[in-house]
Amino acid sequence: MSGRAPDLRDPAVIEVLTRGRIEITGRLVDASNATLFGTAALDGIELRCVYKPVRGERPLWDFPDGTLAGREVGAYLVAEESGLRVVPPTVLREEAPFGPGMVQAWVSSGDESALTGGADADEPGSGFGAEIDEETIQLAAESLVELCEPDDVRDGWLPVLRARDGAGDPIVLVHADHPQLRAMALFDVVVNNADRKGGHVILGGDGGVYGVDHGLTLHSEPKLRTVLWGWIGDELGEEHTAALKELRAKLAGDFADTLGEHVTRREVAALRSRIDHLLAEPRFPGPDGFGPAIPWPAF
Repeated sequence: MSGRAPDLRDPAVIEVLTRGRIEITGRLVDASNATLFGTAALDGIELRCVYKPVRGERPLWDFPDGTLAGREVGAYLVAEESGLRVVPPTVLREEAPFGPGMVQAWVSSGDESALTGGADADEPGSGFGAEIDEETIQLAAESLVELCEPDDVRDGWLPVLRARDGAGDPIVLVHADHPQLRAMALFDVVVNNADRKGGHVILGGDGGVYGVDHGLTLHSEPKLRTVLWGWIGDELGEEHTAALKELRAKLAGDFADTLGEHVTRREVAALRSRIDHLLAEPRFPGPDGFGPAIPWPAF
């Protein structure tokens, strides 16, 4: 048995996010910055999305430059230009219900429909759906980052942190040894992600692994905080090294100017420096010891 899930790699998704009419349907009330849910509709296609208006951002003393929305877009551009592709389609909209802001495609699990457009959108070959099987649907319902008892760490999962819960019992923070999650861990090092919580990692119904909430990225100072430390010391491998080389070459050209529309020139230079360091020593780094290694809360 197979199902249909929105294919977030389809170029039409960016078109709908960029030009579609946005309608707000809800709000995430626990978010520290305004985070709205809704749909973007264009030419009969309706896409579920997240909208974060700039006017709803809470000022942060350690991220004083630019906007969090711009950093989210910058992180998406890095993910795309590097070929790591672990961020859902993300655009900066000047015209939106509450002013300029970031609009991002909603990542759906296998039993959800995020992109609809009548019967034609469900037809094979329409470009708006990806074939998925029951195993992928089941995985999409599970978390890729979990807490468990020390004796319950499953095969194919990597321990990150040992701690004790509120009752004093030992627990372990673990994440899946998943190739796309591995790519996300590298992406976080590259963009200097200060907020990779477990809840920011989603296995979509299209089979892709996506990270969300990238407003705290691309700072010039070391700020890496992540739950994805399971590959410390492992070699990056040829595929990821090639991705870094491609990204570094693009940063020597026009892409630096494109990224510079969202972050400072100093931050673009720091991005180049991080890539150069990874290419010189192509292994997953560990915490630098100058600050918290894991964000709080971790989920």
